[in-house]
Amino acid sequence: EVQLQAFGGGLVQAGGSLRLSCAASGFTFDDYAIGWFRQAPGKKREGVSCISSSDASTYYAGSVKGRFTISSDNAKNTVYLQMNSLKPEDTAVYYCARDSDCIATMISTDKDFWGKGTQVTVSS
Repeated sequence: EVQLQAFGGGLVQAGGSLRLSCAASGFTFDDYAIGWFRQAPGKKREGVSCISSSDASTYYAGSVKGRFTISSDNAKNTVYLQMNSLKPEDTAVYYCARDSDCIATMISTDKDFWGKGTQVTVSS
């Protein structure tokens, strides 16, 4: 059974930091890219960042570039998202998902599996 479980969210003040984790299981981790997405109330789900498990290449949405860092521990089948300098507009439910590569991951929210997300709330 494919599982992509995001956790590590919470409430933080603007300017603060959080680290999210995405624990993957039920598939060959190295065969996929893993992306982070977020969905704020009333808004569409959007891609935030992606990492390729095969070559560790990374991609970031413009709104988070320079503030967020994605990394991967292939031995643990886990992808992390370090979020620094958080802003109230980063408030959303954060999800992780898989796709064949990071281009495919970032351009579409049509994924074969969505795990349970984790809430990030940034207060002003």
